[in-house]
Amino acid sequence: MEHAKVGVREKEEIPIYHPRRKERRNKYACACAIIASMISILLGYDTGVMSGAMLFIKEDLKITDGEVEVLAGILNICALLGSLTAGRASDWIGRRYTIVLSSIIFFLGSLLMGLAPSFPVLISGRCIAGVGVGYALMIAPVYSAEISSPSSRGFLTSLPEICISFGILLGYVSNYFFAKLPLIYGWRSMLGIGALPPIILAVGIWKMPESPRWLVMQGHIKDARDVLVRVSNSREEAELRLKEIKGAAGVDESCTGDVVKLTKSTRGEGVWKELLLRPTPPVKRILIAAIGIHFFEHATGIEAVVLYSPRIFKKAGITTRNKLLVATMGVGLTKTFFILIATFLLDRVGRRPLLLTSLGGMIVSLSGLGLGLTMVEHTEERLVWAISLSILTVFLFVASFSIGLGPITWVYSSEIFPLKLRAQGASIGVAVNRVMNGTISMTFISLYKAITIGGAFFMFAGISILAWMFFFFLCPETKGRPLEEMEEVFSKKWLYSRPVNRERFEMGNVEAELTSK
Repeated sequence: MEHAKVGVREKEEIPIYHPRRKERRNKYACACAIIASMISILLGYDTGVMSGAMLFIKEDLKITDGEVEVLAGILNICALLGSLTAGRASDWIGRRYTIVLSSIIFFLGSLLMGLAPSFPVLISGRCIAGVGVGYALMIAPVYSAEISSPSSRGFLTSLPEICISFGILLGYVSNYFFAKLPLIYGWRSMLGIGALPPIILAVGIWKMPESPRWLVMQGHIKDARDVLVRVSNSREEAELRLKEIKGAAGVDESCTGDVVKLTKSTRGEGVWKELLLRPTPPVKRILIAAIGIHFFEHATGIEAVVLYSPRIFKKAGITTRNKLLVATMGVGLTKTFFILIATFLLDRVGRRPLLLTSLGGMIVSLSGLGLGLTMVEHTEERLVWAISLSILTVFLFVASFSIGLGPITWVYSSEIFPLKLRAQGASIGVAVNRVMNGTISMTFISLYKAITIGGAFFMFAGISILAWMFFFFLCPETKGRPLEEMEEVFSKKWLYSRPVNRERFEMGNVEAELTSK
């Protein structure tokens, strides 16, 4: 190996670099991922602000509990339409312009909600915003994953979830301050101010490059190389990444032309057949893993806690409106704080350990919450321990979710699909995510009235046990693996698919290149 290294140096072909050498994280890639992820703030804000706004909307527009459920969940049902079309749109117009499209749609929806004179107009605005949310949820993690190096992909791809949590927190804060306005203006201000972030985001989008993987799929090799040089830690890493992307896109790896004509379709045609009708065994396993992780993210009850936290705290014994809104802000702070911790652990600890630990904490906290709320509801005297247990386990549940299942859902599902199938495969996962989110949002009040609020959280605890088993047996580790190797990861036995050290891509590939020289 030493002789090979010396020979390469003398010929000045590929300079040697060592991944353990201290290198700063690529600031340009981070900036691009942050800007792309900012679109997710819109979803978070809408979810957070609606939890408090519903209290005022119900009072102002005199709507029923059933209409409250529809108002809470309709955004996610409409997001289903957005997510199913976003994959094809991003293959057609590119990842960057899909983010632009999402911002425009959400701006129109937020403006309509803020000006809504009646419940039907409010629902219409929420439906339009929902389509924008579907686009945003699909495109932000896909774009972040495609510009990231394997060593930092977990961190950058989890940024959308951070932005969702930050948006939820902003929504809670908005509830608290705008609640002081007259009733007719308060909730409209809460919803209408959501039109501002898309305007700010539009300025940053024009500074973002297109995804290098999408550029290669269109045959624009030079443009892809230029982007990779800017988002990689070194020119050598950029060339290695380009080589693997070309191979995945069906481009001859030795091709040096600036623009090549691809023989295969690159606009997303035929992808649904490869995903659903004739999938290879690895693709079938990838699809099951992606659908499963999106299903369990919301089937375990996070939307019930985030969206209906004022009702839960009220059931637990907090009665005044101000205290309810302050406690709800505490949920937002907890969610944001623990997701920030998760982002720094994803590329160090790995996806599986965090995921399984997260589910373990969720099982314990949901069981405790179910017990506490059951005791409060069925005991006439004030049980301080049960009230304290209920409040504590709400925060423990949110923390457990945020340290693993929350961010990893988006990281994992955006990185496991092959290049050609990635956008539309991710859109299927987002569609499942929105269906489950909408289902929980629109049925939680009816559910806890039918089986008691404590029983509802015992049910979520049981689903969390099933989720733990699903992730243990069907979701292999992906930490440190290049996106182009994911089919290989899922072609092995799922449980025993060996985790790869995060330096493997850079070091292993460089050494292979040098040896071959």
